[in-house]
Amino acid sequence: MRRRSFLGMATAMACTLPLRTSMSLAEVMSQADWPDAFAQNKRLARGVNVIGYDPLWRDRSRARFREEFFAMIRQAGFRHIRINLHPFRDNREAGEEGAGLRPEYLETLDWAVDQALKAGLLVVLDFHEFTAIGKDPEKLKDRYMACWEVIAQRQKDRPPEVLFELLNEPNSAMTPELWNQWSREALAIVRRTNPKRTVIIGPGQWNNIAALDKLELPADDRNIIVTVHYYSPFDFTHQGASWAGKGDKVGIHWGTEEEKAAVRADFDRAQAWAEKHNRPLYLGEFGVYDKAPQEDRVKWLSFVTREAERRGWSWAYWQFDGDFILYDIPKGQWVEPILKAIMPDEK
Repeated sequence: MRRRSFLGMATAMACTLPLRTSMSLAEVMSQADWPDAFAQNKRLARGVNVIGYDPLWRDRSRARFREEFFAMIRQAGFRHIRINLHPFRDNREAGEEGAGLRPEYLETLDWAVDQALKAGLLVVLDFHEFTAIGKDPEKLKDRYMACWEVIAQRQKDRPPEVLFELLNEPNSAMTPELWNQWSREALAIVRRTNPKRTVIIGPGQWNNIAALDKLELPADDRNIIVTVHYYSPFDFTHQGASWAGKGDKVGIHWGTEEEKAAVRADFDRAQAWAEKHNRPLYLGEFGVYDKAPQEDRVKWLSFVTREAERRGWSWAYWQFDGDFILYDIPKGQWVEPILKAIMPDEK
């Protein structure tokens, strides 16, 4: 649409608004011009999960992640970051009434979003309290909803480059059926202050592709991206991880034609669901723990990322530092074999 005709449309819209409204012409134009979910998903492209387990949320002076890393991530070719938020863990002393979010916590969140946007990155704000909510959802429901009310209100004037992800990996007591109820309520809270914000919602059972058929989304809200996570086969991707019960299971290889076919079948299943429901897909997490054989780790990562991109999905690697390491902060350098596996045309 040419600019002149868009201005005419926006002016006409403004003229037909009831006199009691306070919406300005600029606001009408701004809301009408926001990208849809499919455009947003294309813009997300390649990303990386960051700062979920960084001390900076409790004490900025102890931060591992430094300000210059935002621009460095963009320079490496990534288009977005997925910020893993733990509002419960990082605000314990605030009590359990309401959202309980400390001013310092919210200021750190503002800083991270500001710096990412300044570096030219899109931002996914991911509510990462999946463990606590999976154990006792009803106890935490009011606080969860209150957190989204505060975050949504605080971020409401952000540009379209900021997206909200309602909950990472619903699991256990947070059943797919219960998650459908919660996500509707949380989405309604977000929409009160962010009517055009792109929202990311995934299925239950740890954002598992197999649970997509149980996911229920409001048919009249099309500004939703659906996320899935992928760590299959788990014995390979989590080998050597004691916290996954696989500390003594190492030396597992990957890369046979049968194993590649299994990945394609899983992704085809997700793609068929997406096409049936006309929703874009975001591979919000995937990775191989760093105790796996390096050659096979590289092979799996390269294959999975290319298969996702071949289907038009965006993705975010798990994760920048820590487990599944992509960037070695003490050494000040990328783990080059892993970076090249997921970003082959950027180096």
